[in-house]
Amino acid sequence: MKAIPVELLDPASPDAGVTAHFGDPLREQRTLASAVGVVDRSHRGVLVVPGADRLTWLHSLTTQHVSTLAPHQGTELLVLSPHGHVEHHAMVTDDGGTTWLDVEPGTAPELLAFLTRMRFMMRVEPADATPGWALLSLVGPAAPDAAAALGAGPLRAPDVVAPPGPKFAAGSVPPRPTSGYDVSPLPGGGWARWGPLGVDLLVPRAARDGVLATLAVPQCGVWAYEALRVAARVPRLGFETDHRTLPVEVGWLAAAVHLDKGCYRGQETVARVHHLGRPPRRLVLLHLDGVSTDHPPARHTPVTTADGREVGFVGTALRHFELGMVALALLRRSVPDDAPLRVAGAAAAVDAGL
Repeated sequence: MKAIPVELLDPASPDAGVTAHFGDPLREQRTLASAVGVVDRSHRGVLVVPGADRLTWLHSLTTQHVSTLAPHQGTELLVLSPHGHVEHHAMVTDDGGTTWLDVEPGTAPELLAFLTRMRFMMRVEPADATPGWALLSLVGPAAPDAAAALGAGPLRAPDVVAPPGPKFAAGSVPPRPTSGYDVSPLPGGGWARWGPLGVDLLVPRAARDGVLATLAVPQCGVWAYEALRVAARVPRLGFETDHRTLPVEVGWLAAAVHLDKGCYRGQETVARVHHLGRPPRRLVLLHLDGVSTDHPPARHTPVTTADGREVGFVGTALRHFELGMVALALLRRSVPDDAPLRVAGAAAAVDAGL
């Protein structure tokens, strides 16, 4: 099937540079949901942090407990503003000598600039490795088996610690990353990491086409990957977030935030909101009714009540092979699940399934 690039369909998309679909996006979604497919996500940025102090240094700067991150283990972390708003999200892998951060397209230079400013006298050498490395994602029930065909060792399923309730006792959260993703080195360089949506493969960019051929599984576009992400209610920086987003609002508390570690930028806000238990907004899945075209509402389209009052915004909207037209949206917490809502002229209803 012919690969249709994202930029041909949406020149302004952050996902420009990879394939949107191979002719049948809904079939590709079914493949990822029921079997296994590989998605080229090589437009993501890749930073490396070598150096003896890398883990304690990242531990002090970010939301995650990474000082005890073991070799060949992964997790997630956030960088917050001084007021506790999300500025960066990174998937993390440590190989025993270097910590790898893979991040949203276009965000690597800004994150690298922040890390470089914060080096001081620490033995770390953060650098942009995007030109040399590409991220591919195996998605589907058979993803670990497909990774094994490349020589990846057995991968344990992700291990995520549930956040404690408000006003928890100090020391009650284990001193470890709140999300643990198993990692295996790949024979040709790079690694395989089992994460929230499948097995991510970091491979030398020059070897990307050869790896895709060796996998011998269907190639699927990033549109199919996004559909499964939305159905799983997994947020994405810059899509389900804005400049005011707090980690708890979009569900990053469990995967990316350790609530009982030392101070880091924005920690006071995280603790205050958690202990009060009243985050101002929440991430929801919306069902959209009345969208008569294949063009879903644009990112950050307002969500309004029946009387026109704005109560949130759409992050990612798309057509899912089972759910129909759906969207992830960030809504005011006061909006009830049964409220009649509107998005760009279409009726919208909150899916209260989770």
